[in-house]
Amino acid sequence: MPPFELLDPSVKSKKSKTAPSAPSLDADADARVEAESALAAAAKSFSVKVLTVNIHKGFTFFNRKFILPELREAVRKIGADVVFLQEVTGSHSQHGAKFDNYPDTPHYEFLADSIWPDFAYGRNAVYDKGDHGNAVMSKFPIVSFKNHDVSISGPERRGLLHCELAIEGRSVNLHAVCVHLSLIEAHRTLQMDRLCQLVSTFIPPQAPLVVAGDFNDWRHRAKDQLALGAGLHEVFVQAHGQPARTFPARKPLLRLDRIYVRNAVGHKPVVLPHKPWSHLSDHAPLAAEIEI
Repeated sequence: MPPFELLDPSVKSKKSKTAPSAPSLDADADARVEAESALAAAAKSFSVKVLTVNIHKGFTFFNRKFILPELREAVRKIGADVVFLQEVTGSHSQHGAKFDNYPDTPHYEFLADSIWPDFAYGRNAVYDKGDHGNAVMSKFPIVSFKNHDVSISGPERRGLLHCELAIEGRSVNLHAVCVHLSLIEAHRTLQMDRLCQLVSTFIPPQAPLVVAGDFNDWRHRAKDQLALGAGLHEVFVQAHGQPARTFPARKPLLRLDRIYVRNAVGHKPVVLPHKPWSHLSDHAPLAAEIEI
C-alpha cells in the first residue's frame, strides 16, 4: 500500500470562456453532500504513530554501558502511540547491585512510566539470573494479549507478542504483533509461517494490523512470504523500494527491523535522527505514521 498522497493543488479543471450561470439548488445540495461525505471520511480515519526498537537489554553495543534511562528519554521524544520493544529485561538478580542506575522495576514498566498507561510483556528467554522478551507499550487500552512461543530448537528463544488495542469510537480493534525472529534462516522461515498462522487464526480479516520488530531478515526473504501468507506489506519497502538499514546502529548496513501493516488507509515512514540513537543500542529504531 502506498504512502500518504495528496492531490496536486496546482491541477485545475478546464473551464469554458463563457460566464458561469448561477448555481442551482441541486448544485448546492450536491456540494453539501460532497462536503459532508468528505468530513465523514476524515472522521473515520485515525493516525497512529508506532515505534519499534531492539533495546539490547538496556546496554550499548558490546554491553559496554547500561543506558536504559537515557534510552527512555529518547523513546519519549518520538511521541509514539504504540511502541514495540525487543530484548526487554523482565528481571535480573545481579545487575541491580552492579549498576547504580539499574531500575528496581521490570524494564518495560520503567520505560512505560506515566507516558504509556498500558503495556504487555512476553517472556521468551528464562535463565538462572533472570529473563527477557518482547514488550508493547500503548497509549490505547490493551484489551487482551498473548505471547506465542515460536522457538524452534537450541538456545534461541523467540516469541510473537500479540496485543489487541481498543481505539475509542472504533468498532474494530487495532491488532499489534511484536516480533523477534531467529538468527538462523531456516528457523526464521518456520517462524514466519507461524506468524501467518497467528494472523489467519486470531485476527479478524477486516481488522487493522501492525506487525513490527526485529526480523533478522538480512537476506530479505520476508517480503514475499508475509505478503502471500498474511497480506502484510512493509512501510519502508512501499515508500522507498527496500527496507531501512538498522544494524549496527552506529553505521547501519543490514536491513533487519521492519514495520508491516494490513488494512491501513495509508502509511509513511518517520525520519529519526542518527543521534542519540546511534549509541543507545546495537539496532537503530524505526518509526511510522499509520492511518487506519
